[in-house]
Amino acid sequence: SRVLLVARGWGRLGAMSRYSTEQRGRPNSPDYRLYFKNADGKYISPFHDIPLFAGSKEDKEIPAKRPKTTGSEVLFNMIVEVPRWTNAKMEIATEEPLNPIKHDTKKGKLRYVANIFPHKGYIWNYGALPQTWEDPNHTDNITGCCGDNDPVDVCEIGSKVRSSGEIVQVKVLGVLALVDEGETDWKIIAISADDPEAQKIHGKYFYIDDVKKHKPGYLEATVDWFQLYKVPDGKPENHFAFNGEFKNKDFAVEIIKSTHEHWKALLHKKVDGGTIKCTNILVSGSPFCCSEEDAQSIVQSVRIF
Repeated sequence: SRVLLVARGWGRLGAMSRYSTEQRGRPNSPDYRLYFKNADGKYISPFHDIPLFAGSKEDKEIPAKRPKTTGSEVLFNMIVEVPRWTNAKMEIATEEPLNPIKHDTKKGKLRYVANIFPHKGYIWNYGALPQTWEDPNHTDNITGCCGDNDPVDVCEIGSKVRSSGEIVQVKVLGVLALVDEGETDWKIIAISADDPEAQKIHGKYFYIDDVKKHKPGYLEATVDWFQLYKVPDGKPENHFAFNGEFKNKDFAVEIIKSTHEHWKALLHKKVDGGTIKCTNILVSGSPFCCSEEDAQSIVQSVRIF
């Protein structure tokens, strides 16, 4: 048994240097959990305590009042759950206090995505935007379906393979509207702001067109992957709003802002979150805010095998 504390620094933007992760339990087991700490060494919830907008004072301002920009571009924080080319279905545990990353299970068995020919595992660094929530009680007026009760998903298409638990500052490029078993499941397409190709994608409104130019076939592969990835499990193909067309950056940002407002309502108990755990230590005015000592007790209560 072990507890492993890992601090990762990355790139010139240095987002990960503000955070570290602590592993409890064995990888590739139902007991595995990856907890998060901030720069002050306090246990935090990646779902609730890491700001949506990347800002220079993000640990002190929830949400950040001065988002970080590159040129005229607002950057967002992404929590990496699944590194590219891997198959284990890792996800933020939304129904556990402090929302660590865990290996998803079904009927007691660990879940892995199948290799969808010609792809290997997840074809992007896959993760979520913190401080967003797709409300299952809210019917989206675009798709006509309710939210999937999770943070908004992100497909990061940069050249680097990231690590689970890494925090990456990303530039939003567009969005795909997946309808998964009757639920709205937005898929944000983004690229790490420090990726060499990020500056090549600079069209004022139509970043998606630049993606097609500089990464030919990638978006088509993304649609193909999401359409088919559940078929090996005996489920039908997924469907999409807009006939599987990607919407542009401005559309994507509006979706992000909307789900951020749903998250605010959740954290301030203005809506019923059901089994979602809203425990946090940094969200000002939230009735779910707990002390540093309480957060430490939550982590220490987790059994290590």
